[in-house]
Amino acid sequence: MALCYDIGYSEMRIPNLLEHETMTEVIQQSSSWLPLLARECHPDARIFLCSLFAPICLDRLIYPCRSLCEAVKRSCAPVMACYGYPWPEILNCNKFPADHELCIAAVSMDENSSSRRTVPRASCKDCELEEASTAREILESLCANDFAVKIRILRKNTTTSISDFDLDPSKVEVLKHGPLLRTEIPARLQQWLDIDATCAHNIMRGTQAGVFVVSGEVQSDKVVVNKAYAWQKRNRNLHQAVRRWKHHRCPEQAGWKV
Repeated sequence: MALCYDIGYSEMRIPNLLEHETMTEVIQQSSSWLPLLARECHPDARIFLCSLFAPICLDRLIYPCRSLCEAVKRSCAPVMACYGYPWPEILNCNKFPADHELCIAAVSMDENSSSRRTVPRASCKDCELEEASTAREILESLCANDFAVKIRILRKNTTTSISDFDLDPSKVEVLKHGPLLRTEIPARLQQWLDIDATCAHNIMRGTQAGVFVVSGEVQSDKVVVNKAYAWQKRNRNLHQAVRRWKHHRCPEQAGWKV
């Protein structure tokens, strides 16, 4: 079963905790959750779903803890809503036992815990590397966004299904800071790497490190990256646009300083 492949045990209970009575039904129903896992909305989403679809075969049923359900729902329900799907009643967290009872607990700590680690969250908007078609197009994109920065991103953890990334603070070149202070940009971009797992994963494309020109908008207490270009020798248009940016004047500039 693709959803729970290599989950750590080889035998599961049938009927499962969602009352599926055959493996055919389990496989069919579980496959509909694969796209959500691909969005990387929560690092414990797979554990939670597999505890229900493929419960480990023991002498008693072990349900996921209510706190595990709530943590996954908090991160994943908004992503499901992006595509018009509500959090299903069969996953109503009130059905599951409290943490002091025997149950499957969360592995990762979420933002409401005492842990300093921020749980990565997927965004509704896909974020992919852009093709640097022309220097003019890139300049127009930089003008249209609140900020633009050349940065180096490092992968700091390759042992989990959700990759963690670090911003190299020594390799931050601010092209446009807009409403942000230059000094706060590194911290804001690190926050973006921490919370937008999908975007960071798509930009890195499995590499361990990379240099990128990213631009985006400021939304309340966070930044959202809208465009990302890989800084490579073959991207001559990108190099040309960055060289020209210092003397470029955006049309109908909204007043933000570059």
